[in-house]
Amino acid sequence: MARVSGFSPDDETPVFVISVAAELAGMHAQTLRQYDRIGLVTPSRTRGGGRRYSAADVARLREVQRLSQDEGVSLAAMARIFELEHQVDALRDRVAELSDELDSARAALGQGSRFFAVGSGGDIVALRHGQRPRPRSASQAIVLWEPRG
Repeated sequence: MARVSGFSPDDETPVFVISVAAELAGMHAQTLRQYDRIGLVTPSRTRGGGRRYSAADVARLREVQRLSQDEGVSLAAMARIFELEHQVDALRDRVAELSDELDSARAALGQGSRFFAVGSGGDIVALRHGQRPRPRSASQAIVLWEPRG
């Protein structure tokens, strides 16, 4: 197969017309139209309104068929499952973004290399990881204790 320079389709590239996608998924084209109407699989559209399915869309159609036939999951339940999966993916992406921001902020503040403690005199002391505050010097004070009698 000849390759066009700078072009390499991936799983998200909409390349299949509805008849090909239906054949690849083992379904009737009308079933794909119904799934599009209820939002289970939403293909891309051409300027003329024709549906174009990606490899990821075909994989999702196969999963819909498997859940429906093998597991007995209703279409409404599948729509909710896919919605929740999308939310989980979005939350994972957001957690990764926030982790990166936190790492950057820590690096900018130098918090990864030092922390603070209370010194023996009650003052605040900046320390490096593994370092301990200096011990209090030996006191010259004498304490006299007498029991009450």
